[in-house]
Amino acid sequence: MRIKKTMHFFGLLFWAISFFASAQQTVEEAAEQKIFDNQKNKLLSNVIRATLQSAHYHARAIDDLLSADFFDEYLQNIDRTKKFLLQEDVDLLNKYRYDLDDQLLSDRLDFFNLSMQLIEKRNGEVKKIYTELLAQPFKYTIEEYIELDSDKLGHSKTLDDLKDSWRQALKYQVIRQVYGAMNLQEKAASKSDTVTLKSFEKLEEEARASILKRHNEWFHRMIDQTNNTDKISVYMNSLTSTFDPHTSYFPPKLKEDFDIRFSGTVEGIGATLSSKDGYVRVVEVVPGSPSWKQGDLKAEDLIMKVGQGNKAPVDVYDMRLDDAVKLIRGPKGTEVRLTIRKPDGQVRNIAIIRDKVIREETYAKSAVITDKIDKGLDIAYVYLPSFYSNFKDRDGRNSSDDVKKEIEKINKEGIENIILDMRNNGGGSLMDAVDIAGFFIQTGPVVQVKGGNEKVKVLSDNDAKIYFEGNLVILVNSFSASASEILAAAMQDYRRAIIVGTKSTYGKGTVQRFTDLDRVLPARYNKFKELGSLKFTMQKFYRINGGATQRKGVIPEIILPDIYSYIDFGEKEEESAIPWDEINKVSYTPTYNYFPNYTAIIKKSKERIVESEQFNLLDQRAKIVKLENDETLEPLKFDIYKKTRDAKEKQLKKFENIGKEKLAINVRNFDIDNAHFHSDSTRAQINKEWHDDIVKDIYINEAMKVVEDLQSSRK
Repeated sequence: MRIKKTMHFFGLLFWAISFFASAQQTVEEAAEQKIFDNQKNKLLSNVIRATLQSAHYHARAIDDLLSADFFDEYLQNIDRTKKFLLQEDVDLLNKYRYDLDDQLLSDRLDFFNLSMQLIEKRNGEVKKIYTELLAQPFKYTIEEYIELDSDKLGHSKTLDDLKDSWRQALKYQVIRQVYGAMNLQEKAASKSDTVTLKSFEKLEEEARASILKRHNEWFHRMIDQTNNTDKISVYMNSLTSTFDPHTSYFPPKLKEDFDIRFSGTVEGIGATLSSKDGYVRVVEVVPGSPSWKQGDLKAEDLIMKVGQGNKAPVDVYDMRLDDAVKLIRGPKGTEVRLTIRKPDGQVRNIAIIRDKVIREETYAKSAVITDKIDKGLDIAYVYLPSFYSNFKDRDGRNSSDDVKKEIEKINKEGIENIILDMRNNGGGSLMDAVDIAGFFIQTGPVVQVKGGNEKVKVLSDNDAKIYFEGNLVILVNSFSASASEILAAAMQDYRRAIIVGTKSTYGKGTVQRFTDLDRVLPARYNKFKELGSLKFTMQKFYRINGGATQRKGVIPEIILPDIYSYIDFGEKEEESAIPWDEINKVSYTPTYNYFPNYTAIIKKSKERIVESEQFNLLDQRAKIVKLENDETLEPLKFDIYKKTRDAKEKQLKKFENIGKEKLAINVRNFDIDNAHFHSDSTRAQINKEWHDDIVKDIYINEAMKVVEDLQSSRK
């Protein structure tokens, strides 16, 4: 017995020594990692600062003025809602307000490191606060109000103040969720006698549980799983945004995602993924992708493990989503093996051969639309979501080639009218915009580009061929930006198209480029790579008439109401946006023959808009949006909230059918495209849904009327 006890004692002692050694090693490794991260952060800060100073179009001096802007931006980014830091923390950090320029120039990160210490301390306290608050019901009979605009709030002075701030915020979230749940169950009860109505108390309990789970998941994802790269990225992007809104630092993973969005292609399995309860959740399987062809992976499946070919699978539970995605993506032709759990609990293993995934919705496409009232006029509707291009693959798709193919289809069917839809098109390849402009004019300048050295370069269409000579109407909105504005402005200056849209486009008149930060560093820094990329503004573009689109955007000839009509929106609202200016115009010849009755066409459209019930309703809705945007106080007494919300819901009911009613529009595919869409049921369904959206679109409907007026004016 004594021998066994002695062996047990030595076993425990050995275990304790081993644990201590392991713990010591872990502490040492953590200390080494911290030193490494600090060195890497300093290197990153230095190379970004140097690049901005030497290459940015609107370079700023690294001085106290920049330091103050940098400080304000960073403070907002780490605690925008003022629900984490106390005033004493802000006071402590404020000592560095005019020192950040000196820290940048001397490779110091004292302020950044202190801010991280303070945030980490408050994170633990906040988690305890919201957990305790959501453990019991709030008092919903007390009349009080919450201020939703954090700019109007100060930081909490004490932990008790912070707790009360969280109490109000969580109470508001619960009230909103309970109100929504009550409405849903009342609607369900009105349709069926078998629905059991839950009490307020039960709905409130469920809402608190749901919000607790949501906050725990957010904390775990955004705080527990946050690494050094995430933290320093916030700091660096606070610096870059003081130069202009479009200059930013991209860690390697974000740059990869940007390239995928820009080109519309990726090599992988073709599934959209998100996090759920620690697992990787399948949100969508891309039609035509390897996953879709294999057939076993479906939306709502949970990915538990990922294996490469015959290698042992890696458990991805509780793994950062971007790290899991790295395992799932891979080169074309390689095999990935997924262990998944179906919604019914069944666990399955799936082998998928990776391939190039093409998202068709990111590319230009077209259809033929006809006014049901005037069936004699066919109009080609061309949708251009972005000016995409694949710079890494010469054989990859680009927007100018795709638009040219659409024009070839249009010409083949003898259609003489185009509506080019660039709504929500945020831009992309500048040269693609120039090329597309050239399809509609003979030759001539399209855009002027000025670099930081003040030299102006004119980009022109040198192809004497006009690919389409018919009527052209371009649709834009407040989210049409950059290259979209170049194309719209050029067509407007040439009087080659009528621009139809909201009060103005976004107003982004600058050009950015990416610099791979690893490439600018000598080999002695290899251990710190991969650093990522810096996207910085290097040029500003101007219309051929000399005016910049920067801040002002492009103002359509025909302005249509939208829900943002009474809200200031776009580049002009960005504090660090580069200012508007103008340079000399270049020589160009407007094509007046395209619009013989230009003024009359605009007048007819205005008359239709005034008489349109849908546009009048939309204008009324925009005014309500303006009022709601200005009202930032919300009641936290449930009865008052319900009464206020009921009144708003009743008011909004008259707007609920905007964009849902079918209009007098017929839609069909081009003859050459029918085989493509009918060869696959999923593709056919997506095409049908797109056509359904077109026939409900009041902006497309008005653009059709403008085309009809154009056609009549040229007879």
